[in-house]
Amino acid sequence: MQVTQAGKLDARRKPKKIQALSRVVSSKPEKSLDMHNSICPRHNLKYKLKKNYNLAVFTCVLQMSWRPTYRSSKFRNVYGKVANREHCFEGIPITKNVHDNHFCAVNAKFLAIVTESAGGGSFVVIPVTQFGRIDPHYPKVCGHQGNVLDIKWNPFHDNIIASCSEDSSVRIWEIPDGGLRRNLTESVLELYGHSRRVGLIEWHPTTSGILFSAGYDYKILIWNLEIGEPVKMIDCHTDVILCMSFNTEGSLLATSCKDKKLRVIEPRSGKVLQEANFKNHKVNRVVFLGNMKRLLTTGEDLSMPIIEEEIDGLSGLLFPFYDADTHMLYLAGKGDGNIRYYEVTLEKPYLQYLMEFRSPAPQKGLGVMPKHGLDVGACEVFRFYKLVTLKGLIEPISMIVPRRSETYQEDIYPMTPGTEPALSADEWLSGVNRGPVLMSLKEGYNRPNKLVFKAPVKEKKGGVVNGIDLLENVPPRTENETAGKQALVFIKQCFTLTPNVDPTAAVC
Repeated sequence: MQVTQAGKLDARRKPKKIQALSRVVSSKPEKSLDMHNSICPRHNLKYKLKKNYNLAVFTCVLQMSWRPTYRSSKFRNVYGKVANREHCFEGIPITKNVHDNHFCAVNAKFLAIVTESAGGGSFVVIPVTQFGRIDPHYPKVCGHQGNVLDIKWNPFHDNIIASCSEDSSVRIWEIPDGGLRRNLTESVLELYGHSRRVGLIEWHPTTSGILFSAGYDYKILIWNLEIGEPVKMIDCHTDVILCMSFNTEGSLLATSCKDKKLRVIEPRSGKVLQEANFKNHKVNRVVFLGNMKRLLTTGEDLSMPIIEEEIDGLSGLLFPFYDADTHMLYLAGKGDGNIRYYEVTLEKPYLQYLMEFRSPAPQKGLGVMPKHGLDVGACEVFRFYKLVTLKGLIEPISMIVPRRSETYQEDIYPMTPGTEPALSADEWLSGVNRGPVLMSLKEGYNRPNKLVFKAPVKEKKGGVVNGIDLLENVPPRTENETAGKQALVFIKQCFTLTPNVDPTAAVC
């Protein structure tokens, strides 16, 4: 009687085909396997038919007749797990600079964070296994004369890190195994070529010894670290460059700029292959989606996007992180504590929403651990290092695929780019393109890297790249730079009028 009533109640909303099947099945009650858990939730029959085993065939018909509301995915249940307090990093004076960068870089050995400093710029380098509270007098890397704006680890050498600063320089540092024991003030290389402060740096993804830097002089310089000189200048932007992103093999460079344009550039020739317009300059992040031949931007509207999805109404910066191995896209807002993640496909709807990690603590920036540094045994597919400025806290967040089996999960850990370069600097500059050297994570990553970084001996600072003067057509200074320069001139005049005054006392 109960089954017949359920069929009659739902007969008003079902097609005639489903109505007939429901009457046939309900007229022959017989016990079979319990399949009520697979009933389509769209028909709201789960609580009514929970104990009626004769509706197994009816359930299967409903599933075949109605399209499910979600697409089947092995990453549908990925969740974020925050590390315990004893596995966090505390007491770090994170920088309060408002520059739109992460101020954090991570690899399998070290964690680097840009810190607040009284004079010049500095950052700390901590071994990733040295958890807990950091000593206030912990050694720092403090060779820059201006604030540090960006830091990036060499993808092929865990002990080499690059930094750029407001002092218009790019510096290469070598961190000893085990971390710093005293302040590091002398860099391996000092690279001068920009006429204004340098806001972005990026290592080439497949080539050893090639570094890209973008300055507020609207130029991108390509540095060959084997000779310590710039070998190419990309001068197609008319305003400040906001973001740089490479495709998998490093043959294409995508940039977003404050001139409201998105560009795809061939980096060796500097030729703009494609260009798109934005409605305003709030679009300041772009990322290549692996080998899909697609780009993703965050911010305001693009002129002709394939798909557009509104995340929220906040005006803050949205950082995109793409995992080419799992085809998952993570979106994290600056000043927001949540991380949304999607699965990217080549077919519609292109972006499939999976879930959202929620946290009340706002993030200033996020560092990402490379694949070979993840915990494969725990089915960890991504790991963030979240900067919480108010607490001076660095909080690891692991994205985990729930699996019951303790064996190696090959379906979520395909071959991934390793720590061996595919090309030398000369090969890439000559026009050779090659994909990354892949490695397996099955046995864990314990293979030592034999790559040795040798700094060249520089005789003088380069000012000309391929016959082009870097100091030519320098854009005008911003209001902040002009005010800072006037303040320095005023202080020097005060010292000239009162030569016996202690400079530190005058500044105070």
